[in-house]
Amino acid sequence: MSNGGSALIVSGTEKGSNLIEDLMRNTSGISDFFYTRNGSEARRMLIENSYDIIIINTPLADEFGHDLALYASTNTVSGLILIVKSEIYEEVCDRVEDYGILVLSKPLSRQTFYSAVKLVSATQKRLLILEKENMKLQKKIEEIRLVDRAKCVLIQYLNMTEAEAHRYIEKQAMDMRKTKKTIAENILNTYDS
Repeated sequence: MSNGGSALIVSGTEKGSNLIEDLMRNTSGISDFFYTRNGSEARRMLIENSYDIIIINTPLADEFGHDLALYASTNTVSGLILIVKSEIYEEVCDRVEDYGILVLSKPLSRQTFYSAVKLVSATQKRLLILEKENMKLQKKIEEIRLVDRAKCVLIQYLNMTEAEAHRYIEKQAMDMRKTKKTIAENILNTYDS
């Protein structure tokens, strides 16, 4: 995918896809567009690729589209826009808005669509930042768990105190110029096999 961003447009009609792409090309900075007309194909595409924004123009060829939006909201960090007929706008909003899905009603105005795309893009970027922070925290927690297990092994096999085991791992990491995680893994491989 290019630096300009990517969009998956899911629309039951080619005319709908073309209209959405036209609106996006002029407003969003998205440069890569991918299309499908049905929910099952969209789900397959979401498994294989990630997209910055997903726009679902209901109804689709094989389903209405709100279930696809819910699926995408729990399985991706893509920005999501669901486009529905104005008569069912409130009902659909009630079903999906708690999942971070922005609902727009037809007919679309260029300004409303532009604002929605900008809002969803900003939200998606924030989600990506949070996801990266979460991954860093998960790695840190894993390292702490590994070091704690290594300390327990040193206490058990070498009769060290917790403080001695802690100092030993830190000193080994400094002396060998390796991470505490690497030292902990080496200790566990040596004693806990």
